Amino acid sequence: MKILVVVKRVIDYNVQIRVKEDGSGVHTDNVKMSTNPPDDNAVEEAVKLKEAGKAKEVVAVTIGDEKAQETVRKALAVGADRGVHVKIEGDVEPLGAAKILKKIVEKEKPELVLLGKQAIDDDTAQRGQMLAAILGWPQGTFASKLEIKNKVLEVIREVDEGLETIEINLPAVVTCDLRLNEPRYASLPNIMKAKKKSIEQIIAKDLGVDIAHRLQQLKVEEPPKRKGGIKVTSVAELVDKLKNEAKVI
Repeated sequence: MKILVVVKRVIDYNVQIRVKEDGSGVHTDNVKMSTNPPDDNAVEEAVKLKEAGKAKEVVAVTIGDEKAQETVRKALAVGADRGVHVKIEGDVEPLGAAKILKKIVEKEKPELVLLGKQAIDDDTAQRGQMLAAILGWPQGTFASKLEIKNKVLEVIREVDEGLETIEINLPAVVTCDLRLNEPRYASLPNIMKAKKKSIEQIIAKDLGVDIAHRLQQLKVEEPPKRKGGIKVTSVAELVDKLKNEAKVI
């Protein structure tokens, strides 16, 4: 079985985000970037399935500019076999990314596609679902546990009410939750070995898909700063303020 795992380069989760003065976006120059955290879980699960003998090859794919290759190199350093970099300048919306990934799936013919449940930059949680829809494949989202049984994939997924267990046929698309596993760190020898592994570069426009933006970003603003709290002297005063000032009761 071949597994295709999708990774995305985002601003590191430890970095304090700064909004541009003109409100057109956030500062990314000289900012530390890293792999989207849930994507690390997707890579780890793919490598674990390979180590368990349930997969023969793991292919890491990313969409982005030249520097996006860093995320593929990281995936290669923790156990992926090959990389695919779809080069594109600027941002791509979830639907455009799903169309690009569909072309990569048709080329690579994997039986399982793993993605992070959502990206921490746009926070849309749409790419996996859209990819499954345009491929016509079953999907398991927000997976906290995976188990392959012959050609059937058992997925335990996190929902508002708790945990839901579903069975889907392969090939399938699965989006991975942070609770799925604990991503490993790449050792220095494996980082060096990853430099010798191949990364195929594909120009996005050569795929012949429409990735034009369908959404218009009007403005980016920082969330309002929290106001300081106040102390009350009695329950009656608290109820009065909640009712007449905060208007929450």
